Amino acid sequence: MKKRGLFGGSFDPIHRGHVEPVLAAAEALGLEQVLYLPTARPPHKSDRDIAPALARYAMVELALLNHDRLRVSDVEMTPGSAAYTIDSVAHFKSARPDVEWHYIVGSDAFVDLPHWRRGAELLKSVDFVVLARPGFTLSDLISGSEPEARALLQQARVQCVENARVDISSTRLRHALTHDVDHELVTMLDPRVLRYIRKYGLYRDRASDD
Repeated sequence: MKKRGLFGGSFDPIHRGHVEPVLAAAEALGLEQVLYLPTARPPHKSDRDIAPALARYAMVELALLNHDRLRVSDVEMTPGSAAYTIDSVAHFKSARPDVEWHYIVGSDAFVDLPHWRRGAELLKSVDFVVLARPGFTLSDLISGSEPEARALLQQARVQCVENARVDISSTRLRHALTHDVDHELVTMLDPRVLRYIRKYGLYRDRASDD
């Protein structure tokens, strides 16, 4: 059976930390393809100003151009509608039942999964790949959760992939974008993404600490 991955987020904007760990996980687990799912309206970020959905989608496309294994999907790009992971997973499982799907998350997102929409159902519906910091085990990640959440996480089908840390802070990135600190941006963003941001003047009016 084919093995493919799903990786969702707002990607505001997409940077090296969204790409290099996913490539490493795909290689380690033999995922023939990973689909990025930029979200038009992230339900957990509704109170924060983010770049336009189509701009974030375009930046994901640009960042993945050199990576044959990584692709972008528009399944969560419905304008004005919040997208939920449980619905996206169901969509892909229905469309491609011949594929073994794996949902990729960072370690912080993983421990929060019980609180996502229909979290208990989500944790049973798909295999998870956790991008863990060096030295962290699944037990380490789960141990700090409250008992009810811990029980759900322990029942999930999970593989941890240890990744070398990509040292990119979202706050630092937004500060560099707002203040045009290009010598930092070139280490964090694909050059095509940076050119796109500059061309359309994205992030110029955003406060650096939001």
